[in-house]
Amino acid sequence: MFRRFPLALTLAFGLLMAQSVSAMSLRELRTLEKNEKQGDVYALYYLVGVLEGSLEAQAKAVRQGAKPSICPLGRRLEPRMARELFDTELKRHADLYEADMPVQLVLLNALGTVYPCN
Repeated sequence: MFRRFPLALTLAFGLLMAQSVSAMSLRELRTLEKNEKQGDVYALYYLVGVLEGSLEAQAKAVRQGAKPSICPLGRRLEPRMARELFDTELKRHADLYEADMPVQLVLLNALGTVYPCN
């Protein structure tokens, strides 16, 4: 019984932390880039994480029967492309995105635009 207690405690803590974490807004990303010593590097890592997380979330949804919304279909999609996809989407729809919108929304829209499923 006591062997399982640390595992249960770890799982409970993980669930608690996962529920308290929210997505970074565009405003927060810009602040990070400007105010931290290596803010541009941190922001890039965040964008790559959002890109990879979005792709994995879609892959899981597709495995569970959902219709895909991002289809690279053999075209190149690499982590280093996250920043360019993000910036291009912001420029393309500058009037659409507000500062408090999540970074993930912008990157998902960029992926859906560049890699549509026809």
